[in-house]
Order: sequence, then C-alpha cells, then structure tokens
Amino acid sequence: MAHLDVNLCSSYDYHLPKSLIASHPISPKESAKLLVYERATGKITHAHFGELFSFLPTDISVLLNDTKVIKARVFGTKSSGGAVELLFNSPLLDDTFKVYIKGRVKVGSKLFFDKNLSASVLALNEDGTRVVSFFQDSKKLDTQELFAILDKIGHVPLPPYIKREDTKEDESDYQTLFAKNEGAVAAPTASLHFSEEMFSQLQRRYETKFLTLHVGAGTFKGVESERLDAHAMHSEYFSISDEAKRIIQSDKPLLSVGTTVTRTVEYFARTKKAQGFCDLFLNPLNPPIRVNYLLTNFHLPRSTLIMLVAGFVGLEETLHIYRSAVEEKYRFFSYGDCMLVL
Repeated sequence: MAHLDVNLCSSYDYHLPKSLIASHPISPKESAKLLVYERATGKITHAHFGELFSFLPTDISVLLNDTKVIKARVFGTKSSGGAVELLFNSPLLDDTFKVYIKGRVKVGSKLFFDKNLSASVLALNEDGTRVVSFFQDSKKLDTQELFAILDKIGHVPLPPYIKREDTKEDESDYQTLFAKNEGAVAAPTASLHFSEEMFSQLQRRYETKFLTLHVGAGTFKGVESERLDAHAMHSEYFSISDEAKRIIQSDKPLLSVGTTVTRTVEYFARTKKAQGFCDLFLNPLNPPIRVNYLLTNFHLPRSTLIMLVAGFVGLEETLHIYRSAVEEKYRFFSYGDCMLVL
C-alpha cells in the first residue's frame, strides 16, 4: 500500500456497503460483535461483546459518559404555514439556543410547534446553525423548561444515516443505562452495548466513574477542510466529577468507554479544566496522552471520530481494521458493533 498522508482528509475514507449500516440495535446486547485490536502486536481477534471481560486488563479504571439524550427533534410550521423541522443542538447564554433548522428561515422568522411552543430566529451562523429563543405562550424558556416540553412533543434524534422514523423503542434503545444529565442530541454509543447484567459485572470488577459530555449534532459532520490541521472542531459542554478527576490524575491505566469520554479526558489532561466547552480534535497529528485503552463503535468515513481512532493506532492500521470489519460483516455506526483497542 502506498504511504498515506495523515494530514489529508481523503486518507480517512473507506468503502462501506450500505447493508452494513445498522438501523436497529442487536438483541441480546451481548451478541454484538467485538473486534479486539492489540497495538503491541497488531493482532486482530473477532469476538462478541459478551466476552469483553476476558480481554480487558485487570488493573484498569473505567470512565463512562452519563449524558442523557433529549428528544431534540421537533416538527412545526412557519408563519407562512410551510413545514419546518428543528433540531436542538446546545444552550447558549441568556436563554438562547443553537439549533439546526430544515427549511428556509431568516432573522425574525417565527416557528410554531405543539404545546404552544414557538421559536424566534435571532441569528444565522455560517456553519449552518441558527440562534433562537424559545417561548411557551409569551414566556421565554430556560434550558430545563425547554427540555420538559421537548420531552412531551419531541422525537428521538436518530442519526441522519438511520433512514427511518424514530419509534417508542428508540427512547430506551438510544439511551445508556446510566443516562443522567440531560443535554445530548446523540448517544455515547459505545455504552449502548452494556446490558444491566454486564454493567453490574463491570462495576463489580473495576473502579468505574462518570463524567458528562453533551454530545452535539456536530459529531456527525465530516471534516470539510482538505487538511486536518485546517479543521475547526465543534465544541461541546463537559463536566468532570471530582471522582473522575482523581482517576485521570492518577497513574492507573484508563479505559475510555467511547470517543466522548476520550476527548473529555484528553482535554482535561491538556488544560486542567474540569468544566466548560471541549473542542479538542484528536488525530494522528494530536494523539492521546492519557487514555490507555478505548472501547468504541465503528465510525463514518472522513469523520473526526475515525481520525480519533487513528490517533490511537495509526492511519494504516485503522484502515486495516476497518477493512477487516467490513469483510467480517460487522454492523457499523451508532446501533452497530464495536471494537476494543488495547
């Protein structure tokens, strides 16, 4: 194979048959495929998630993301009567919010939804997001008031590559067992693999702590710049508990369950900030410095997430792993199978 340039976005492309994109989770959860990659030897082992504990080192601490996915997608109408779809992304200051809107709007546009919820468009950002305020009747809403209404009228924000409407089952399927802090519009999907039994086992066997990173819709956006070092990374709110901070600051080997945990840990390792907005872009030019092991799903071509994986194992090895997963017919993306990097 010709040497690939790690700074070129096109180097992170790979062929994926559409039939391998998972549109529903597998049941039972333990039957999901698990690809185990050992960095020291380059060895790939094909197993199942139920066998996870036979591969994990015994002396590790485990960190997970306890963010909770909100019903972030709502459908409504414009003043003209035309249909509109809004996807909540993140809170801003002064009870304003960053959202995506499907349908043409301008500053001053008013949008109307069920339960007397309305939105006023305040600004149009160059990245495609919009800044809005939300109202119920004439009362301006804060974040918690908005989330309470979205919970009644909103839809589970399934990723754009899942080509179906959300169902009642998605309300639990697209949420981790330990989801606690509301604010994500995408699930930390590596954690979706844990059944109650396996999560109990994890907690019995390992020191297990939580941090929070509210995953935004930017997680699904591809890198549009030609070169990685020109990419402007999206930012997401995070908060690290004192217990999680103690683990990160220790010298104990650390397993991150998911890319969101990895980015949060690595941001803290570089900045010592335990709360704020994480915009860290991990890739082979900026590899991890604290996380030792990674459990993660299989990610979109040219995405910041496959670049993060390449930060752990290198670009050529990442593409080799992904080719192997395609050949073995692994299920890809949010509801798909997973891999363990040792």
